[in-house]
Amino acid sequence: MDDKTFWVLMDDLSRRPGDRDERLEWLRGELRCRPAAEGVEFQAHLEAACEAVAVDALWRAVDRIEDGLCSDDGFDYFALWLVAQGQGTYRAVLADPDALTDIAEVRALAGRPTREWCDDEWPEWEELDYVAQEVFDELTGQESDDGEAFHEALEAVQEAGARPEGELDTVGAAVSTGTPRLDALFPVGASA
Repeated sequence: MDDKTFWVLMDDLSRRPGDRDERLEWLRGELRCRPAAEGVEFQAHLEAACEAVAVDALWRAVDRIEDGLCSDDGFDYFALWLVAQGQGTYRAVLADPDALTDIAEVRALAGRPTREWCDDEWPEWEELDYVAQEVFDELTGQESDDGEAFHEALEAVQEAGARPEGELDTVGAAVSTGTPRLDALFPVGASA
C-alpha cells in the first residue's frame, strides 16, 4: 500500500456516515478485500502519520481542548483521530494547530465540561489502531498468536522503509505556536 492509497482510505473513512463502530467496520471490510500484507502496510502508514503529530504545539492544543486532561495515551489516541479526519484536515492541523477550530466535532465541545462529553465525542480514537491487526489475524488465521505475526510483519515493513514519503516528517517543522482561535473557544478553566 502506498501513501496515496492510505490517504484515499482515510479520506473515505472521514466521509463515511454512521458512528465510529460502523465506520471501523467499513474500514475492516476494505482491508479484508486486500492481501494481508497491505493491512500491515496500512498500519505502518498509520503509525508514521501519528508520529508526525507528536509536536509540542499540538500537545498544548489538545490539552487545551481537553481542559488539561490529556494523558500520553490520550494524545496517542488524538493522533489516530486526527489521521482519521482525512488528509486535508490532518495537514492543515499539522501546519497550524489553531485549525482544530475548523472541525465541527471540536467546536461542538466548546463550553461543555469534559465530564459531560460522551465517549464518541472525545477527539480520540483508540480503536482505529487495532483494525489492521484484527484483519491481518483474520486473513492469516493468526488469531491465537497474540499479534506476534502481525508485529513481526509490521517491523519488517518499517525496516524496509514502507512508510509515508518524507513529506510528513517535515510538515510538523512549520507548526504555528499560537492558537488564538482555540484559546478563545476553550478558555482556561471555563469548562469547570
